[in-house]
Amino acid sequence: MTTAGAPARSGGPRLNVDWQPLALLLGLMALALPLMGSASSWATLTLAGLAMGLIIFIIASGLTLVFGLMDVLNFGHGVFIALGAFMATTVMGGMSAWTGEGSSLAANLVAVGLASLAGMAVAGAAGLVFERVLVRPVYGMHLKQILITMGGMIIGEECIKLLWGAQLVPLPVPEGLRGSLLLGEVAIEKFRLLAVVLGLAVFASLLWVLNRTKLGLLIRAGVQDREMVESLGYRIRRLFVAVFVAGSALAGLGGVMWGLYQQGVTPQIGAQVNTLIFIVIIIGGLGSTLGCFVGALAVGLMANYCGFLFPKAALFSSIGLMVAVLMWRPQGLYPVGAR
Repeated sequence: MTTAGAPARSGGPRLNVDWQPLALLLGLMALALPLMGSASSWATLTLAGLAMGLIIFIIASGLTLVFGLMDVLNFGHGVFIALGAFMATTVMGGMSAWTGEGSSLAANLVAVGLASLAGMAVAGAAGLVFERVLVRPVYGMHLKQILITMGGMIIGEECIKLLWGAQLVPLPVPEGLRGSLLLGEVAIEKFRLLAVVLGLAVFASLLWVLNRTKLGLLIRAGVQDREMVESLGYRIRRLFVAVFVAGSALAGLGGVMWGLYQQGVTPQIGAQVNTLIFIVIIIGGLGSTLGCFVGALAVGLMANYCGFLFPKAALFSSIGLMVAVLMWRPQGLYPVGAR
C-alpha cells in the first residue's frame, strides 16, 4: 500500500490504494450514529448523503480530469454545468408526455437519458470552443488560466440568459422517479437511487479508461513525457483536447443531475456549484480521481448530517471538513505528483 505522503504520478488513481482516507467516510458515519434519534434516521440520511455525494462527484469529475491530465485550472467549469442543466429543461419540457402523470418508469428513464445526452453533447461542444479560444493560449500559466476562464464563465452566463432568460426554469423530476422506496423503516428516494447508479458508473468508467485502456496509457504517458510520446507518432494535443471535451461533457451530465436534484435551474447554477466543486477536489487532492470520489462522498455525508443535526451550521460544514482534512493531509486525501 502507498503511504500517506506517497504521490501518485498521474491523474488516475494508483492500483495500490491508500486505505486510510477511506476510513474518513466510516468515521463520519460512526460519529453521526449516536447523535441520531434512531438507526432508521441515520440510515436514511446516510443513503441520501452518499447519493448527494455521487451527484457532486459527477459534477466535479470533469474538472478533476482536466486538471489531473492537462494541468489546467478551469474556473469556467460552471458554464458547462449550467448548459447541461438548461438543455435538460428544453429536452424534458418537450417530452412532458414521457415524464408527467401516467407515464411509465421506462419512459421516464428514456427522457432523463435523452436529456443527459443532449446536455453532454452541448457542454462538450462548448468545451471544444472554450479550449480553442480561451484555454489554449494560456497552457502552463495558472494565474492567466484562472483569470481568463473566470471571464469565460461570466460571458457564458450572459449568453445563457439571452437564450433561456434570467429567471428560474423549473426542472421537475419525472413522475416515476418521485417518491421513496421503503426498506423496513428506511426511506430511499427513487431519484437518489438513479444518482447512485449513474455516479458509480461514471467512477468505474473513469478508472477503467485511465488505467486499463491504451487511450488512458497514452494520455498518462503524454503527461509524463509529451515529447517522447509525440516522437512515437501520437498527437498528444488532440488527446488533450479530447480530455477537455470529455471533462466538459461530464460537467453537462452533472448539471442535468444537479438541476433535477434542485428541481429548478438558473443561469447562476454553475457559479453556485463551483465553490463546492473546488472544496471537493481540494479535499481529495488536486487531480486525483479517487480523491475526488472520496471527497465528494464525505461532503455529501457531512452536508446531510449537519443539515439534520445543526441546520445553522450546514452552510459551513463543507468548509469545516476541508479545513480538518487539510490539517491532517495538507495535500489532500490522495495527492498527485508535484507540478
